[in-house]
Amino acid sequence: MSCKQLIAMGTFVGCLLLASQAALTGQDKTDPKSTQIIYVPTPQPVVDKMLDMAKVTAKDFVFDLGCGDGRVVATAAKKFGAKGVGVDIDEERIKDSNKTVKDLGVEKLVEIRQGDALKVRDLEKATVVTLYMLDDFMEKLEPIAQKRLPKGARVVTHDFKFPNWKADEVVEFQGPERPHTLYLYTVK
Repeated sequence: MSCKQLIAMGTFVGCLLLASQAALTGQDKTDPKSTQIIYVPTPQPVVDKMLDMAKVTAKDFVFDLGCGDGRVVATAAKKFGAKGVGVDIDEERIKDSNKTVKDLGVEKLVEIRQGDALKVRDLEKATVVTLYMLDDFMEKLEPIAQKRLPKGARVVTHDFKFPNWKADEVVEFQGPERPHTLYLYTVK
């Protein structure tokens, strides 16, 4: 499905949606500069449900891949005392995330990094990973997560699932504007 189709349906499906600018502007899909970042914040009730599903505690280290405005990792720190890292490729989202972290007073618990979420250093220390990314990203992340995440780490995904992993739990609920599906995985 193209980004244009998703926009027409009103279903932006990611905290960070990497969309082909070709779908938006007709540019050549093989042009590496043709990728545009479209930001869509995760509603706070969805954030809260994701963290509850992962059973986040102060002992956890949360990585939010494609952190957008940082609300997931900042909420984990504020609500549960968890430490964490938010990663986003977009410079503007990094500014938003740093503001969220400061506004919630969790600067000592949360680090925000600009970079490729598929190339995160120290992912091995994650006990919880949250993300809201499209199928292409999920397919690319799956082998990385299997190889690098420690056994017992919990992964909560929003609306998109890993293509080959079986979810431990699937929760569907009505959010403020639309239905949401969350998937919980435990690394084996």
